[in-house]
Amino acid sequence: MKALAISVSVLALALAGCASDRPRNQTGGSASSEVKQDTRNAALTAKVKSALAADVGLKTLKIDVDSMGNTVTLKGAVDSAETKRRAEEVARKVDGVATVRNELTVRSGG
Repeated sequence: MKALAISVSVLALALAGCASDRPRNQTGGSASSEVKQDTRNAALTAKVKSALAADVGLKTLKIDVDSMGNTVTLKGAVDSAETKRRAEEVARKVDGVATVRNELTVRSGG
C-alpha cells in the first residue's frame, strides 16, 4: 500500500511538471491564447451558421462551416451555382468575416 502511495505521488509530481511546461502554439503564444482563438473561431462559425440558417434559400441545406481567424470555409454540396454564390454572399456579410473560402460543390444536374 505504501508503494502505491509513493507511485501516485510521483505520478502527480510528473503531471504537475508537464502542466507547467505546456508547449506554446506555432505562433509563440501560450495555451491560454490558443484557447481564446479557438473560442473566437467557434463564435464566428456559429454566427455564420446562424446567418445561413436565417436565409430562406439556404436554411435547409447542410453547409459545413469552419473558421480560422477571420477566414471562413464553406464545404458541402449545393443544388446550383446560384446557391453556392448566395451562401458565400451571406457568409461574407457576417461581422468579423474577412475572407470566405467557398469550397461548396454543385451537385450534377443542378
